[in-house]
Amino acid sequence: MENALMVGLTRQMVLREKMNVTANNIANMSTAGFKVEKILLQRFDKTRARQMDGPHAVNFVQGGTLVRDFRTGQIEHTGRALDLALPGRGFFAVETEAGVRYTRDGRFSIDNNGTLSTADGKPVLDDNGKPIVLDTTDETPVITKSGAVMVGGQEIARLKVADFASLSRLRKTGEGRFEAPPDAAELSVQNPDIMQGALERSNVVPVMEINRMIEITRSYQSISNMLNQEQNLSRRTIERLGSVR
Repeated sequence: MENALMVGLTRQMVLREKMNVTANNIANMSTAGFKVEKILLQRFDKTRARQMDGPHAVNFVQGGTLVRDFRTGQIEHTGRALDLALPGRGFFAVETEAGVRYTRDGRFSIDNNGTLSTADGKPVLDDNGKPIVLDTTDETPVITKSGAVMVGGQEIARLKVADFASLSRLRKTGEGRFEAPPDAAELSVQNPDIMQGALERSNVVPVMEINRMIEITRSYQSISNMLNQEQNLSRRTIERLGSVR
């Protein structure tokens, strides 16, 4: 009975992790550039329970690696000149207090100093790793598919679009941005095919995530009922043994 209680408890802990991840997916289904996440489960081999009247080894389960689906989300045309989307691979480079970060969220604007910035005011970098400063007093910038930022028919800068061989190594840092480990080789995207006046929406499929949340909730309730039954059985067993003279 103790094995059943412990296995059920570990399963509940994993279900809570999955519920948190699924809830976060649902909360960000309208967030530009968000990538859906899920947990890969793994067997916990360090401690194995054994029993005499059943399987010789009872393996516990634990939450494994958090993985992301980096497939491109739906491209929505907004008509706003500084909304940019990347239909293919790659990330825009952004300068933050903690270093360079990478994002698929192309909701850009020009701040009071003329710097091309993210929605929360972080400078967007050019292909030389410098902030892009524009003089837009005359006309709206035109951004070509290759990333050239044009003002008055002249190229002011070229957007940096970076990629990585292994996207699974990127670490989420918040605000829709990712950090690359020091040993991850940054690859330059030569033909990024940037779309001006468009945004990449989240690749979350709401119906699937809501169904997953319902399944997790039902599984959690089922295990809770099983644990209650096991506890009641243990209590009745102890009471019956205690009444034996």
